[in-house]
Amino acid sequence: MTAPRQICPGKTYFVTRRCTQRQFLLRPSPESTALFGYVLAVAAARTGVLIHACIVMSSHVHLVLTDPEARLPEFSQYLWSLVARALNASLGRWESLWAPSSYSAVQLETAESVVAETAYALANPVKAGLVPSGREWPGLWLGPKHIGTPLVFERPAFFRAHGPLPESAQLTLTPPPGFTADEYRTRVEAELAVSEEKARAAVSSSGRGFLGVRRVLAQDPTSSPRTHEPRRNLSPRVAARDRWKRMEALARLRSFQSAYREARARFSAGVRDALFPAGTYLLRVLHGVRCEAPS
Repeated sequence: MTAPRQICPGKTYFVTRRCTQRQFLLRPSPESTALFGYVLAVAAARTGVLIHACIVMSSHVHLVLTDPEARLPEFSQYLWSLVARALNASLGRWESLWAPSSYSAVQLETAESVVAETAYALANPVKAGLVPSGREWPGLWLGPKHIGTPLVFERPAFFRAHGPLPESAQLTLTPPPGFTADEYRTRVEAELAVSEEKARAAVSSSGRGFLGVRRVLAQDPTSSPRTHEPRRNLSPRVAARDRWKRMEALARLRSFQSAYREARARFSAGVRDALFPAGTYLLRVLHGVRCEAPS
């Protein structure tokens, strides 16, 4: 059984979702960029989730976001399912768009980890040897420079003109909690510059060169990277560069999981008023179980 997620209000996450078989089903195009931007804007508006950064690669998505109302699962279900339906329709396919495993949501415990994961995400196109700068990526690439600027996405033709979705959706990136816009922008851009320089040096030393925008756009959506990816990777739940902060966060997570298992066992045994730990999500939403208040 998959360990339960602890969903508490106000947490900041690094979220990743991958395409099935690492296929290039999200390959940049005007249609895919407009579609993802529109659905992301609608999903964020529906759930109150705040977006700080977003990169849509050909085979996966990275988001840095904050969840003020503890609605991350609702946001994720809406975003991933609607994007999958629309993209599958545009590609004429019926199979699952996303890899069988669920999305990854790593809770960012410190300001340093927020900056590091944002820079990591935005440097992805360079590290993958696709373009020499993340800003040259032809797909959706939203970073600190976009903070405070309203981005308007028109409703794609896939959706019914008289359906429930709005004609357009607006997305405004915000700085993460604890940052001003200028501070977040400055710190991320400094770390991003270092990451991209290292990535360019690695590509240069390999003798490969960058694939380039033209060849990225020409890729077959059903093809996959030639690079090998380990079949079993660790799936972290928390991130912090400070060792002690990380250990504290892991201890809190283990405490939650232990309390959750105990409460679930009591609930399954018929104790309907069993008290679940703060951050319990699915059983609270589906069955209205009693939960401790978030600290």
